[in-house]
Amino acid sequence: MDLTATAAGTATEEPAVSSWITLLLATACGLIAANIYYAQPLAGLIAATLGLPPSAAGLIVTLTQLGYGAGLLLITPLGDLFENRRLVLVLIGLATLALLGAGLASHPAQFLAAALFIGLGSVAVQVLVPYASHMAPEAVRGRMVGNVMSGLMLGIMLARPASSFITQMSSWHAVFFLSAGLMVLLALLLSRTLPQRMPPAKLAYGALLASMWQLLLRTPVLRRRALYHAFLFAAFSLFWTATPLLLAGPVFHLSQGGIALFALAGVAGSVAAPIAGRVADRGWSRPATGMAMLAVALAFLMTHVGQQGTALSLGLLVAAAVLLDFGVAANMTIGQRAIFMHGAEFRARLNGLYMTTFFAGGAIGSAVGGWTYAQGGWSLTSWVGFALPILALLYYATEP
Repeated sequence: MDLTATAAGTATEEPAVSSWITLLLATACGLIAANIYYAQPLAGLIAATLGLPPSAAGLIVTLTQLGYGAGLLLITPLGDLFENRRLVLVLIGLATLALLGAGLASHPAQFLAAALFIGLGSVAVQVLVPYASHMAPEAVRGRMVGNVMSGLMLGIMLARPASSFITQMSSWHAVFFLSAGLMVLLALLLSRTLPQRMPPAKLAYGALLASMWQLLLRTPVLRRRALYHAFLFAAFSLFWTATPLLLAGPVFHLSQGGIALFALAGVAGSVAAPIAGRVADRGWSRPATGMAMLAVALAFLMTHVGQQGTALSLGLLVAAAVLLDFGVAANMTIGQRAIFMHGAEFRARLNGLYMTTFFAGGAIGSAVGGWTYAQGGWSLTSWVGFALPILALLYYATEP
C-alpha cells in the first residue's frame, strides 16, 4: 500500500483505515509522547543522584521541552518534504539513543544533553498525526485524528505515574532503559506495517521553513485554533505543575505513590479525543469548542468547593483533573481536524505551527504555575488557571 501524493498536490487516500492501523498509530503516538514526561516527577531524584544543584533541577524537564519545541519548528515540516515512514523511524532511532544516554548518564551534562535529544526525537509523534490524517477520507478524518490523539493523551497522562511506579520498584535509570527497549520494538513494528507516503513538495529545506510564515499569515483558522489551544494548554500545564505541590504539601500529605495515583485520574479525560473527532465530523466544531473551554474553566472553580484537606476537596480535585483533561483533549482534536482540512501538501507545516504555538503556551503555564503557587498557594494559582480559558472564550466570541 502506498500513500504517495499525486502530482496535483493532494494525497491519495484509502477508502477506509483498518482498526489495526488506527490502534498501532495511537499506541505509537502514546509511547513516543510519554518520553517527554517520564522525567517530570523524577527531576528532584535525578538531580540529587547526578549531583545537580536543586536550583537547577528544573533543567531536567526544561531541556526536554526545549528539544521538543525546536523539533516542532525545525523537524516536523520535513513531513511535507521527505517520505514520512522513514522520517518517523529516523526520529525514533534518535530518541532511542538519547534514552539510552539518559539511563547511562553519571554526570549532569551527560543527562541534560540526552534530555535535549529525547525531546528532539520525540517529535516523531507530530509526523505521525498528520500522516494519520492523510490516510483517512475527509468524512471520517476527525474520527481518525481523535483516535490517534487519544493514544497521545494517554501517553502523556500515563507517563508520570508509570515513571514514579517503576522508580519505586527499581530505579530511575530503569525508566529510560525500558522506554528505549519499547522504542526499538515500536520501530520494528512500524517499519513492517506502515505504508510509505511520499509528499509532493519539492521545496528546499530553507524555502520550506520560510513558507511557514506565509502559511501562518494566510491561514486564519490556524492562527485562531492555535491561540485557543495555547490558552487551554497553559491552563493544563499550570494545573499539573501546581497540583503535585499541593498534594505533597501540608494540606493533603500525599506520598509519591499517592500523587501517581492522582495523576492516573486524569487519564479518564483522554476519552474526549475520539468523541471530539466524531463531533467535528458532524459539523459541530463551533459549539464543541465553546463547551471545551467552559469545561476547563469549571474545573478550576470546582477546586474551591469544600475545605482544603478534606475527602470532599480531594474528590473534587480528582474530578477537576478529569474534566480539565477532557476539555483540553477535545479542543486539541477539534483544532487539528480543522487545520488538517487545509491542503494535504502542507499539512505537516500547519501541524508544526499549531503545535509550536500551543506548546509555548504550555511552557508559560508551567512557569506561571510554579511561581503563583510559591506566591499565593493554590488559591492564586487556581484563579490564574480559571482566567486562561476565560480569555480563550473571549477570543472565541469574536469568531465570525
